[in-house]
Amino acid sequence: MFYYYRNLGKTKSIMSNSNTNNDSLTSTDFDKPTLPSGLNILTILTFIGCGIQLIGVVAGFMTAQKTFDEKDKMLERMSSGEMPSWAKSMMPNMVHYEEMVTKNLENKIPMLIIGLAAIALCFYGALQMRKLKKQGFFIYLIGQLLPFLNTALFVGLFMFQGIGFAVGSAITVLFILLYLTQKKHLVY
Repeated sequence: MFYYYRNLGKTKSIMSNSNTNNDSLTSTDFDKPTLPSGLNILTILTFIGCGIQLIGVVAGFMTAQKTFDEKDKMLERMSSGEMPSWAKSMMPNMVHYEEMVTKNLENKIPMLIIGLAAIALCFYGALQMRKLKKQGFFIYLIGQLLPFLNTALFVGLFMFQGIGFAVGSAITVLFILLYLTQKKHLVY
């Protein structure tokens, strides 16, 4: 667009720069890679999983004393026919239940701190992967493996049994493998 003005009797034309900011040839947006749909879905599911895990970690901290106080009642239910077999299979062995509840209570603060750190690492790693940063995968991976270390250190290796552990481990391994398939899109 041209504008004309008079300056001491002379006419000049000046080209306006109002449209140069929208010029697609000067823009570098088309060079920037976009977030693939698979990575988008995985990160959204990760954010949902972080929320669920946050509820679980905080609830475990808040109910540790109550669970300890009711351990005898729970052991009684587990040994009687009152509890369904599928519920028993989700829990660790009855022999280790009392030890698990006791260690959960004794170590509830370090377990809370490490659990929250793991959630934060997974969340931050997913945010970084949404920005297509390679470091996000490794941060996420540490956040996913930290709960296993937390359990082994503060509760015991006997927790690594039962259907509950198998399901949790399978979901963790599945997400790590799915993120590995999307790692090629992480370019920064």
